[in-house]
Amino acid sequence: MEGVFSRYFKGDRVIWLIVILLSIFSLLAVYSSTGSLAYRFQGGNTTYYFIRQLSFLVAGLAIIFLTHLIHYRVYSPFAPMLLYIAIPLLVITLFFGTNINQAARWLELPGLGVTIQTSDFAKLALIMYVARILSLRQNDINDLKKTFLPLAIPIGIVCLLILPANFSTALMLGIICWIMLFIGRVSMKHLLGLTGIAIVIAGIFVYIALQTNTINRVQTWKNRIENYARSEGGENYQAQQSKIAIATGGFIGKGPGNSTQRNFLPHPYSDFIYAIIIEEYGIIGGFVVLFLYLILLYRAGLIVKKARRTFPAFLAIGLTLIIVFQAMVNMAVAVNLIPVTGQTLPLVSMGGTSLLFSSVAVGILLSISRSQNKAELFDGEEELKGDS
Repeated sequence: MEGVFSRYFKGDRVIWLIVILLSIFSLLAVYSSTGSLAYRFQGGNTTYYFIRQLSFLVAGLAIIFLTHLIHYRVYSPFAPMLLYIAIPLLVITLFFGTNINQAARWLELPGLGVTIQTSDFAKLALIMYVARILSLRQNDINDLKKTFLPLAIPIGIVCLLILPANFSTALMLGIICWIMLFIGRVSMKHLLGLTGIAIVIAGIFVYIALQTNTINRVQTWKNRIENYARSEGGENYQAQQSKIAIATGGFIGKGPGNSTQRNFLPHPYSDFIYAIIIEEYGIIGGFVVLFLYLILLYRAGLIVKKARRTFPAFLAIGLTLIIVFQAMVNMAVAVNLIPVTGQTLPLVSMGGTSLLFSSVAVGILLSISRSQNKAELFDGEEELKGDS
């Protein structure tokens, strides 16, 4: 078994183990939390969503496997093209996308009846593009025209296109790109200027939307912030139900499938799946999931440390942050540290394009790790030849 794994599954084995453990948590939690959904839409067939989630997880693992076999260098020349595809897709989604919960985030593929969340694709494309430009322009990193503007303009366009339907994703993506630019040694003067411009544009957008009442999502954001501020008075239903789930879970939890708050929590299989995990597996289960993401961040740090080239280093940073940051936001919402955002728990929440694109990100991370292991083996062989 060890030989088979080492032969076909390359890269960081700890990351592979993290993916498998998160997949197990995902399958158990989604199956437990979709009972009411099954009775509402599938005539009580509770195995429907179990099979559906299992199919997504298998597809995700297949994507990780195939992606990790592709050398990371392939992604660099394709990054601008992917970005040029992502921007029109975001525009189409903004004006013609499928509207769910007053948010046009999904685009239906013609003839297939399948919807994709185009912001997930845009996140990957933008991170690849930023990593490419940072790696190519290190010698001119403080040049406004050659480096900063080619970075700032695409970041601004993508975030602005995501903003009307998904403020939390736009903010999260902007912060991650800012961190990448900071690590990439971009001038702090330029970064502070970019931050100021972003704040002003976002403020103007929110003000106009509130005054004209043309974008329903802005009112939703306002309600969420107000509800969060009033949560101690019992106004925030979602937060209260999540708190009950966590409090009743105790230290060891109620056991798999024994959640009661799954019947009261909105979206217990996606936005609040972390609360269900704690209710059924206790604080221990919650800490295990938390530490799995922290270990992923640590292992990615080791990959970055070992990187011999700048592109894989920046790419690994961006892809890992987009997964871990989103996970932290989802868990923070579940424990009522921040207002509701609608962010799913990567690789755990009920399957969709978010799970599949997260799988692509993990696969690329493993591809970088795999190339490093090959390089180490090659160096070792060279040393042996030299010694002989």
